Amino acid sequence: MGNTVDTKEVVTAIAYLIGVRKHIIEQHYRPECGEVLDKLYQSKEATVIRYLCKLRTALLQKFKKTDEAMLYNLKNLNSLEWFDQENIKQLEKWDFQIIRANYRSEKYMQDFTKLINENIDKCMNLFHGWINWDYIRDLFFIPKYSTSNILREEFNKYMANIDFYPFQLYIHWKPADLNNILSSDRKFLKVIYSQHNDTFTDFTKYKDADDETKNNIYQFIQNSEKTAIAVDCENSDVFKLYSVLKSLNQDELARIEKITLYDDSNTTSGWDWLSRFISIPTEHIEVERVTDRKSLVDIKMTASVCKDYYESGVTSFIIVSSDSDFWGLISSLPNVKFLVMYEYEKCGTAIKNALSEHGIYHCAIDDFCTSGTDEIKKAVLFEELERHFPSLYGTNAMELTKALYENTKIKASEKEIENFCTKFVKTLRLKVNAEGNFIIEIQT
Repeated sequence: MGNTVDTKEVVTAIAYLIGVRKHIIEQHYRPECGEVLDKLYQSKEATVIRYLCKLRTALLQKFKKTDEAMLYNLKNLNSLEWFDQENIKQLEKWDFQIIRANYRSEKYMQDFTKLINENIDKCMNLFHGWINWDYIRDLFFIPKYSTSNILREEFNKYMANIDFYPFQLYIHWKPADLNNILSSDRKFLKVIYSQHNDTFTDFTKYKDADDETKNNIYQFIQNSEKTAIAVDCENSDVFKLYSVLKSLNQDELARIEKITLYDDSNTTSGWDWLSRFISIPTEHIEVERVTDRKSLVDIKMTASVCKDYYESGVTSFIIVSSDSDFWGLISSLPNVKFLVMYEYEKCGTAIKNALSEHGIYHCAIDDFCTSGTDEIKKAVLFEELERHFPSLYGTNAMELTKALYENTKIKASEKEIENFCTKFVKTLRLKVNAEGNFIIEIQT
């Protein structure tokens, strides 16, 4: 593992939903997750849960005081300063009835819990498909809350352990002295999975390349007159490369002239989709084989890089490959600047040593966070699923789903595969199109 840092994308969303004060959210999460925050601020579904959670926490913390104010002073929530009046007004504008006549604290607690239970699933799309949504949901959803003593037990547990709750805000969990569980995605995922006797193991989802790695790439591009990316698709993972391109600053990437994908007919179909998810001009070259046993991708890529240098004036290349054969290309063009991106498990020590000895910067695409690859993976899987439409009859849904992942070479956990099966494969629907023909439709 190279130089990486923990991400904060998941915990930013959790902090917003449970009601962490806005200035604290801005201070703790804006530097790394500005786009995530902006998306949350604009989400009605997220803001509904945030406001309801703030009301529930305020009621828990001032339960007796609120009850006495309503009982003896004829007050209601909209006249008590510890409840956010603007939040109440906005929820009522959105047709959530908050203020009730002749209510007591206990009944309000049931109302808030009911509303949160009914609306939390609307926030599922704020989180990536690789996260077990049931574990996220459980932080907000209180089962059987109307059963005697359930909410009382939650109240007693919360008040007895309030310093163990993140920012002292209520969540539905087993409190423990774990410091701030919202400090990073790594810590948060470890905790919530362990609370369900499970383990989260895919570190690529919560690790990202550090600033030094990214700045070295930016510096390489800035110091170049004309930069291009050349990708050996046989020796690279399309989803990891997409993670790199998604993780880097888009203004810096805009300086890149083009990406050329050198592909073989036997590689994954994911390369066909890359250009649709990035803004850099992309050329996809499929190299035919003369014999079944010998690929010519490396020869074609070498020839094209030389051509781009001598004829098109490209002075710098980012080579994406773990193949040591490209050292011959690099060493043959001493006036060209190179930066190499490789994968740990495919790249040997000898080639990395040679690059270091000649002052050529290199880094691993494995170090970049893969959490944001959901959409491109979904597109690739949908395309593969559609290929199976003519032969669906009699096919087992889970076996088909596993075949989709295997054929597209997408690595995923059993739970992730199961979620895709439940959400998209098992919900395939037969419908009649405008021409009166039967078609199979994927429910998105």
